[in-house]
Amino acid sequence: MSADTNREMPGISRRTFMNTTAAATAAMTILPGKSFAESRKISANDKLNIAAIGAGGKGASDITDAATENIVAICDVDDDKYIDLFKHARENRPEAVPMLEKAKRYKDFRIMLQENMKNIDAVIVSTPDHTHAVAAMMAMKMKKHVWVQKPLTRTVYEARMLAEEAARQGVITQMGNQGHASEDARLINEWIWDGAIGNVREVHCWTNRPIWPQGIEAPTEIPSVPPSLDWNLWLGPAAWRPYHPALCHFVWRGWQDFGTGAIGDMGAHIMDHPYWALNLGHPTHVQASSTEMNRDSFPRAELITYHFPARSGHPDAKKWGIDLKIELPPVKLTWYDGGITAPRPLELEDGRKLATGKSGILFVGDKGILMSGDYGSNPRLIPETKMKEFTNRPEKKIPRVTGHMAEWIECIKANKKSGTDFSYAGPLTEAMLLGCVAVHCKEANAILEWDHVNMKFPNYPEADQYLSSVYRDGWSL
Repeated sequence: MSADTNREMPGISRRTFMNTTAAATAAMTILPGKSFAESRKISANDKLNIAAIGAGGKGASDITDAATENIVAICDVDDDKYIDLFKHARENRPEAVPMLEKAKRYKDFRIMLQENMKNIDAVIVSTPDHTHAVAAMMAMKMKKHVWVQKPLTRTVYEARMLAEEAARQGVITQMGNQGHASEDARLINEWIWDGAIGNVREVHCWTNRPIWPQGIEAPTEIPSVPPSLDWNLWLGPAAWRPYHPALCHFVWRGWQDFGTGAIGDMGAHIMDHPYWALNLGHPTHVQASSTEMNRDSFPRAELITYHFPARSGHPDAKKWGIDLKIELPPVKLTWYDGGITAPRPLELEDGRKLATGKSGILFVGDKGILMSGDYGSNPRLIPETKMKEFTNRPEKKIPRVTGHMAEWIECIKANKKSGTDFSYAGPLTEAMLLGCVAVHCKEANAILEWDHVNMKFPNYPEADQYLSSVYRDGWSL
């Protein structure tokens, strides 16, 4: 089935869009006698009542990380995924296993939220990308605090809608990109803001992903659905297609109907650091080239170029009383995946690896280069002689946190924004996913001009169709 099936061009406003799609008539039904709940007043000593959507894979670690609180309900469309959850919990937080065993279990998160909305304070969403937005939106409309795994959404439009709804409801939100909470992320910001490499005009980001199949046709065989899996619920808002094991579980990331490819998987971990440090905001132009792409899956390798305009100041530096010693001129950011990496800088010593791990970032300033590895880890000025000379380092003023999930929980209790709340994660996700749109237009070699206010491409309206999706009946924002 084509990944382009059931797409529709978004309008200028949410109202226009919702009035022009089939999804508008398929609003989720709330059970009779129920009304949206208000957020419970929570003190620092109270434990949150948390419901989790998605128990396997990353969901297992997310639930375990949050098990310092009360996990009262868990939803997964596949009964076998609870095996992953309890294995991870026994290995990492065995004291939480009895609580997890007592949590109510569901297959349909809509029923879970409806039946428990007065007893739930917060919701964790750790599903495949295509379900993120509908699950998070329902929870926020019930005034529940929400954590959503990266990428925040599958489409640009969904990211905008979640950010707007979070602001409207006043709930505490977080996107799950744990590197943002790290010490290294803070060092990158503090060093750049202090002028360690001067004004940055060029950034390179790369990853070894995809490590799942991409650039392939969808399977045509129709095997039996495993008895543990509710395939209809797994599809959720996506267009119907027959079950095949090559479509779901870990490999879903490469399929256009369900995932967002390599940049959706790792952009929130890698692009996050220049996006935060340089206050990049919305790009003005994006262009992509890639290996062969078909109508079902993303290509095996991509090169995506973004252009960001000049910015004025940095709100976080101002908030924390940090003197910004650099200007923020226009930035060209280049993304590489599928085994393509950034050009090796002449400043990097012979025999030295380009960053550490399987991903990396190069910040190119007019006074030097800053290099970091996976998730922004191990930031270093290059060559190493520059790092050794960098002894007069700035004071650590950005608040440190004990962990990404812990930060979200603490922020709920303190009623304050988290590090990657949706006002930040929404625009970051939009920027990332514009790369997916550009890949669809690579055959035309189009440089897409992005009008972020009206959410359209004035110079190439053919690309607008890739900004959003139409959902199946029973699923909506």
